[in-house]
This record gives sequence, C-alpha cells and structure tokens, in this order.
Amino acid sequence: MGVHPFTTYVLRKYYQATGWNEDNLFSNLTRSSDALLDFSVPKGLQLSISKAPNALFRTAYAMNALPSLNGSVGYMFSSCPLDLKNSGDVRFKDVVERFMVFGVPKKPEGKSEEWLAGRRVDTRDYLLSGLFYIPSGQLDAFYTTRWSATTQASIACILMPPTSPTPGANAPSSLNSSDAMLVSLQHDTGRWGTEYTLQTEPGGSMIGIRTLRNFGKAGYADDSGGAGGEGPSSLKRVDEEDAMEGGLKGRLSAGAELYLSTEKSAGGSPSPTSQMLVSAGIRFTTVPDSVLASNASTSYTQPPTTITATFTPITGHFSAAYAAKVSRDLALCSRFVFNINSYESEWCMGGEWWLRRKKPVCLDATLAPPELLPATPLALSESENAEPLTYKPTDEIQGVVKARLSTTSVIAVMWEGRIRNALVSCGVMSNLTNRSKPITAVGLELAYFSSE
Repeated sequence: MGVHPFTTYVLRKYYQATGWNEDNLFSNLTRSSDALLDFSVPKGLQLSISKAPNALFRTAYAMNALPSLNGSVGYMFSSCPLDLKNSGDVRFKDVVERFMVFGVPKKPEGKSEEWLAGRRVDTRDYLLSGLFYIPSGQLDAFYTTRWSATTQASIACILMPPTSPTPGANAPSSLNSSDAMLVSLQHDTGRWGTEYTLQTEPGGSMIGIRTLRNFGKAGYADDSGGAGGEGPSSLKRVDEEDAMEGGLKGRLSAGAELYLSTEKSAGGSPSPTSQMLVSAGIRFTTVPDSVLASNASTSYTQPPTTITATFTPITGHFSAAYAAKVSRDLALCSRFVFNINSYESEWCMGGEWWLRRKKPVCLDATLAPPELLPATPLALSESENAEPLTYKPTDEIQGVVKARLSTTSVIAVMWEGRIRNALVSCGVMSNLTNRSKPITAVGLELAYFSSE
C-alpha cells in the first residue's frame, strides 16, 4: 500500500503531539532504504473514506472491490487533540513513505504538570483504536500510552472468530482460533532507544529486546552559553561527528536485537527446545543542513545520505544499503543481500522522483494579496518577462513516482499523487521469470479523509 492508511496518519500525528520520536528504534534502522526498495503495490481496487468529526474521535471505512469484495470499519480516540488535515490540503510528504534524513535524536520531554488545589490533575496521554473486518470477522485493537517522559507502552491484539468444528471430531479441540497479542515497552533517552516485546499466539510465544545506541560527542548545546564566554555554537550536539576533509558530516548508530521463542507441541505443552534469533545493525546518517547552519558561520551543503548494514549470524543473512538524495526531487538507493550459508545473493536498486507543478501566482496589486507582491519595484523590473500582469511560478508537490528492480527479475513501478481532494496510488509489479503470469500485482487505491 502506497499512501498511508488514515489510522497510520493519525498515529503519527499522535506521536508528534505527545513529543515521541518513533524513529529512534532499532526496528526503524533501515526505514529510509525500505521506503525506496520495499514499497507495496496496491492490489485490485481499494477505496477508503475517513472522517474526524472532532479533535479527539475519528472513523475510517475501507472497501476492497477487486479481486474479492471485503471491507473494514475502524474507530480511533485520543486523549489529546490532533491537528489533522483534509486529504485535499494535507502536506503530501506526510502521507507517503519516502526517503528522508531524520533529525538529531534527543530526550523526549514529558507532559507539563498541572496542579489544582495542591493535587496533580494532569493525566497520561493515550490513543485507542479498533478495526473490524467484514466479512471475516477479524478484530484488530491497539492501545498506547505514555507512562513517563521517556517511556511508552502499547498493546496490539488480533482476534479471530473460532472455526467450525470438524465433523466427527472432538468439538473443543476442533475450535481453532488465530488470536495473537503483542505487548511493547519502549524507553527513549535520545542516546539510547530500547524496546521490550512479548508476543503470544496459539503456536507459542516470543520475547525480545531491541536496543539502539547513537554515538557521538557528549552534550546538547546550552542556550545560555558558558562562563568562559563561549556561545552555544561552541558546544557539540549529541551524536554530531566531525567531518573529514571532503567527507560527510553525520552521526553513527548501532544496535542489536535478541528474540527467544517457544513452540507448543500437539498436546499443548511447551516444546523442550526453543529458538533464538540474534541480529545486529549499524547506520550512518548525515546531519541535516538545518542543524549544520545553526552551528556554523558558513553554509554547509552535503547530499542527504543514509548507509546501513545488518547481519543475522544464525541464518547467515547480510544486507547493506546505500541511499542518497542526489537532487531536490530525486533519491536513489542500492541494496546488496548475501547469505553466507547458501551463497545466495540479490542486488536491488530503486528510487523516487518527485513531481512538481507550476502554479501561477498573480502579482497584480488588485488581484493578489500583499504578501505575494515583490518587495520592491526593482525586483519586478528585473524579471525577464515583466508585464503589467505577471505570474510567479510556485513549486508544489503533485506526486511521486517510485520504481525498483532486482537481479531476481522483479520490477515494480508505482505512482502516488493527489487528484482534487483524493489521494491516489496506482502501480504494477512484474516477475519476468514467470512467463505464464508475468504480472504479479496491479491495482488502484483511492483515499479521502476530512477533519471538518
């Protein structure tokens, strides 16, 4: 799916409203390269309509018309008001997965304390959502809350209706259900990001821990300056590294994850053997120019770049990716995957190209607001095509085209854009090795939501 579902858009707005950084996690280590190489092409015809009647409550309706007819109904409620936009005027880059260089991680700030008559009356922020699928009867529930300034807890459940008993079999043993639950506890201090998870399902359970460490020189900039007369620019931000001559200026992050799982036998008792999964990863990300400009007297321009590498010793899986924004509207990524056990390898390359339209802006004093007029008459006279009624082109995002190809002969192309007040996503994916069915996926997705 290309365009973010409305529930994902609301969740990210909730994180922004509560000041939580969802990017400082090991699970999002390869988020930039995944946006360019692992995008999902819509399948069939998908329609979704969402409404936010007030700042706290939202509803979402979705329907898949092809290849089969099904749908879903969802509701979301948050304890704090969210600044949601309509699909016609929302910032387009906020509703699509895209390549981006994330800001310098910092320690989350807690909610300000509220006191009344000597008692603290402020409550924890939380978000609750539910999604019911038709006609399968599946129910998805999600709840997240802030325990403290640096701790967030969440629980996700998937409830499936039990299947019918098999004729001639014992009824209680024939009622099978695929219910699952995932409990997560996240702790973020800016320099460290740790996540503890517990997952249970009918086949067994799994417990895991993931941690991410941001390396760099100590200390945030002190706005008040030091006693020795040094200004804020003399101190280093957390995770800010010095660049070599002709090199990139950025920060380094490294992390690992460990999972332990147990499987149930046919009798329902835990299996005496358990499985363990370990993986590690490292990431280099350039510091955004906005951060560099605040600490430097001269401008510093460098291409936004993200380099990642992950390794899973047990399975022998190794992956390395390089993603960079080579121009204002073009980002490219290359990824190499190799398995040291089977010697299988794959190379994948992809990118995104942002489409902009030229919107004429009237500069006539009688037709345009004052803020659109040139600062001085000289600015207008210097225009190459100066006329009594002139227009100044304004760049505006119209859509984005994504494409990827790999050595496994898999090619995917997708376009995401906006048509009037609706968000549109369409694409096609092909496997050239399958001559009988080269087109594996093709679809169109339409999304409309309103907050009025």
